[in-house]
Amino acid sequence: MTAGRLRGAFEAAASDGRSAFVPYMTAGFPDRRAFMRNAKTLLEAADVLEVGLPFSDPLGDGPTIQRSSETALASGVTTQDVLDMVRDLTAETSTPVVIMSYYNPIYCYEDGGEAGFVQAAKAAGAAGLILPDLPPDEGDTLIQAARDVDLDTVFLVAPTSTEERLKRVTDACRGFIYAVSVTGVTGARDALPADVPDLVRRVKAVSDLPVAVGFGVSGAATAKPVADVADGVVVGSAIVKTAGDGGDVAALAHEIRSACVRDA
Repeated sequence: MTAGRLRGAFEAAASDGRSAFVPYMTAGFPDRRAFMRNAKTLLEAADVLEVGLPFSDPLGDGPTIQRSSETALASGVTTQDVLDMVRDLTAETSTPVVIMSYYNPIYCYEDGGEAGFVQAAKAAGAAGLILPDLPPDEGDTLIQAARDVDLDTVFLVAPTSTEERLKRVTDACRGFIYAVSVTGVTGARDALPADVPDLVRRVKAVSDLPVAVGFGVSGAATAKPVADVADGVVVGSAIVKTAGDGGDVAALAHEIRSACVRDA
């Protein structure tokens, strides 16, 4: 069953003494061919691959991922193109692939709205959806549609989330929980806040799902302290920037994966 694939990936990494490595790439960036090449490279190191659906108003993303979305959209990448790319990737790997999408493209999906989108994502082989701007309180119909096709839903929690809010959000999650390390937008940073361990502890107090931490991890130095406290390390902007600059995505991915090994 698809519902177990994401959680299983985290459990497999933990059995290897690692925090799961969850890289992100914007679909179709810097162009479609380069995206597919880089995504396949990432799948060699990733425990879970996050594929971003380009959107014109990505409020949760910093300038690096915003520009990548603009570039992809300007080249004509559509929602169907993203689903086709995901299908091509999942046909060649057993590593779970999740689609990160803002709500508008799902709501406006031409072939059936929410239900049509989750069915198409499932058919493309996606293991789940990450939903950064949809409050679970307003997502009952999408969550149910995802449950109906056995597709995981992943929502975000933040350092400012109250205990009541943590419980509400985590109850709506399947597969894993995405913990935002900072109260801001995505982007590589030189250091992460000291309260990341406390955030992970608070989330684990209300849920037994794996907790992946993102927003700010830029390389091995920032991945290591996250890996020591969280079940997963999400890396987006640093990888997108490297891809956009024509850099060595494989080298960065393997460097970060190596840093995900936990201290004994």
